[in-house]
Parts: sequence; C-alpha cells; structure tokens
Amino acid sequence: MTARKAGKMTVEEAGRKGGVATSTIHGRGFYEEIGQKGGAARRGQLGREGYSRLGRKGGEATSTKHGSGFYAEIGRKGGEAVSRNREHMSQIGRKGGEARAEKGAEQRARERH
Repeated sequence: MTARKAGKMTVEEAGRKGGVATSTIHGRGFYEEIGQKGGAARRGQLGREGYSRLGRKGGEATSTKHGSGFYAEIGRKGGEAVSRNREHMSQIGRKGGEARAEKGAEQRARERH
C-alpha cells in the first residue's frame, strides 16, 4: 500500500470510492450490459482460434501447477455431486438406455437387409 499524504487518498481508495459510486448510480444491470459488450468485442478480436489458444494455455498452466491428481480429484468430486441428484441420474440413465436400444434396432434392421 502506498504512503498517504495528509488528507489525500491513495489510488486504491479513489478507485474503490469511484466503483462504489458507479455501482450505486447505475446498479447491477449496468455491469451486466458493459460485460456483454466487452465480451462481444473480445470475441470479435480473438475469434474461435484465439479462444482455443487461451483455453489450451490455461489448461497447460493448470496441469503444470496442479498435476494429474488434481484432475482425478475434481472429476471424482463432480461425479459424486452429480450422482447425489437421483432424478438427474434416472433421466440420463433412461436416455442412455433409449439411445442404446435405438442403435441396436437400427443395427438389426441393417443386418436383415
């Protein structure tokens, strides 16, 4: 934190004060709108390839920082969280069973012809 002169605000304090004032005046919708605009502008700059590059760099950095055990752990946690939702598990199981039955029926029909 920078030293403070008598009665003067630090840059950090001034920024916070301005942010609070803007938030009070404009509200949440303002930030959502400028976020959407900024995202659209950035999408125009980077394109699909740019986002692909960013994702790859982020994945490599995460892998280097955390190692393979990290991915195993978050996968396990995610699986546990999903499996606690019995209704969801029932739906995806039913969907998978229906898809498999359709695929089998198509294959049997091809074999007959």
